[in-house]
Amino acid sequence: MTPPPFTEIDPLIADWVHDVNQLLSPSGTPLPERLAQVHNAFERIHPFLDGNGRTGRLLLNLILVRMGYPPAIVFKNERSRYLDAMRKADAGDFGPMGELIARAVTDNLYKFVVPAVAGPARLVPLASLANKQNGFSVIALRNAANRGRLKAQKSPNGAWLSSKNWVDEYRNLKFKRD
Repeated sequence: MTPPPFTEIDPLIADWVHDVNQLLSPSGTPLPERLAQVHNAFERIHPFLDGNGRTGRLLLNLILVRMGYPPAIVFKNERSRYLDAMRKADAGDFGPMGELIARAVTDNLYKFVVPAVAGPARLVPLASLANKQNGFSVIALRNAANRGRLKAQKSPNGAWLSSKNWVDEYRNLKFKRD
């Protein structure tokens, strides 16, 4: 990608800010794809000599937070997917970048936001309870629930729900030494 000449950056940024302000306006395009368009547009302007990617992701997260969503964290192990989605967005296909943003927001919601507001006894999806502190992955918790070792219940859509208290109880029983 070749960035625009420096003389065009100011008007391009002004247009970009206008587009960001239009995100909440009704549109036939799904919000994740519109976010992908705005994010890609900033990256194509490339206003700085260095740090455009980090700045673009920070701006995306600022937009998300101001819209009431959790930030989208793109981890290092997702870098190749992110770059591939950005190439597709450069070609006009915003679906993969929109999906990546939507999944990052959802994952962030399950990993950080839901457990923080749920309290220890509230039933939440297993993805919200899996973490390094308790030593359990989502798969391990799902297997324990399927085997009846972890207190959990299925939601109407078939997802397993449990609580922090029940996971702590399972951990204490699992690692109990007689």
